[in-house]
Amino acid sequence: MSTAKKFAGQTAIYGLSTVASRMLSFFLTSAYTRAYSKSIYGIFSNMFANASLIQALLAFGMETTFFRYLNKHENRKQQVYNNAFAATFVISVIFLAITLPCINSIARWISIEKNTSFHDYKLYTIYFISFMVIDAWCVVPFAKVRANGRPMRYGFIKLVNVLVFIALNLVFIYVLPYIISHHSVGSAWVSSWFRQGWLGYIFLSNLVASALTLLLLLPELLELGFKFNSSMFWQMLTYSLPVLVANLSFIINENLDKMLLGKMLPENISSSQLGIYAACAKIAVFLNIFVQAFRLGAEPFFFSHAKNKNAPQTYARIMNFFVIAVCVAFLGVVANIQILKHFIGASYWVGLNVVPLLLFGYVSLGIYMNLSVWYKLSDQTRYGLYISGVGAVLTITLNVVFIPRYSYMASAWASLISYTVMMILSYVWGQKNYPIPYHIKKNIAYIFTSIVLVFLSFVVFKRNLLAGNALLLVFALAAIYFERNELRIIFRKR
Repeated sequence: MSTAKKFAGQTAIYGLSTVASRMLSFFLTSAYTRAYSKSIYGIFSNMFANASLIQALLAFGMETTFFRYLNKHENRKQQVYNNAFAATFVISVIFLAITLPCINSIARWISIEKNTSFHDYKLYTIYFISFMVIDAWCVVPFAKVRANGRPMRYGFIKLVNVLVFIALNLVFIYVLPYIISHHSVGSAWVSSWFRQGWLGYIFLSNLVASALTLLLLLPELLELGFKFNSSMFWQMLTYSLPVLVANLSFIINENLDKMLLGKMLPENISSSQLGIYAACAKIAVFLNIFVQAFRLGAEPFFFSHAKNKNAPQTYARIMNFFVIAVCVAFLGVVANIQILKHFIGASYWVGLNVVPLLLFGYVSLGIYMNLSVWYKLSDQTRYGLYISGVGAVLTITLNVVFIPRYSYMASAWASLISYTVMMILSYVWGQKNYPIPYHIKKNIAYIFTSIVLVFLSFVVFKRNLLAGNALLLVFALAAIYFERNELRIIFRKR
């Protein structure tokens, strides 16, 4: 089997599990935007935006470091695993020691909606701290599952996590209110404690799902040993630090706009504007699902093939087909936005103009993730810090300057510009430090064509389903035609 086909197979499995999980989660958006007001949904979005930064900090870049050190120390894999988990565990314990005495201060910081009680914000904070620590303990065991080439196990555990989370949400949003309103068996008991429309049940559901995930990863946790190599440990931390900063910068690019919308707009509209933006951004998640699925398959694959003499050519081939696939996804979401919009409440549709901008931002992000292989393989992770730092500065500056005037449209443009600049910087520096023979002219042609077709679909044809899908079909068929020789080579290999 060719390396390209092997990579495609692994990524397909990760992709199916990721798509299934994220699609199921996406359906909850429809429930949330109907069960909660825009202001309450804004609180939800703000909370998860803050949580994403902390989760990156707790993971400390150890996922990438784990794969790199497995590649560097093939005869010391157990020590690599022990050290990587020890790092995340120690960091999470330090995090608990700092945050638990400061619950009240944290609750005040995250409060953006004055009609929500301070006691509720305290409960939200406790739930968040709990599931973030548990998720941090799962990072390295999940990486071990991927390194062992077990995408089916990875997908199963992720799917269970999502199904439990969704089931609990549906129970709190629909089942328990139904029991109370219809005076079913147990209604008196449920009425004694249940608070209809309380946002905290979402966070409690997340906590339960995370705890179950940790339990399912028990076989990997039991493989941990007590042999600890201090020299390797500090080397891994040194490698991880730039990765951590790069990840934090990425999270800033992804979530700071939501935080700033909640803080910089007038109090009477901030949470509702944030709710509209966050709900419409959920439509763009369809493309982000593909990007994340690619990352899950690509990272261990790239590291494991780094020593092959034809590795650069393999990476270039993967990039070529990734660009085609991500452009097809870009066009596909825009072409069918008239269908996808029904997954969020009608009152949120006013923000649909942000979707194409956010989608192209994800196109750039996906290409950047593909390009980033050069600094990870050459142990020059500081470049990831530089690139993400530039992106973070752009995100912060553009949002701070333009949110007061343009609200969430400024955030969408800032996301697009930031990721595009990061993509360009990674390509330029990568070709100087770790040259890979990418088909740059062909890739740019595909990207530019997809942008033109998206403009035609969204603006000129006014989101018409038939016109949009016709343009999508033309693009896909043209890509197959131009790549026909390459496809024959790949499918002939065994």
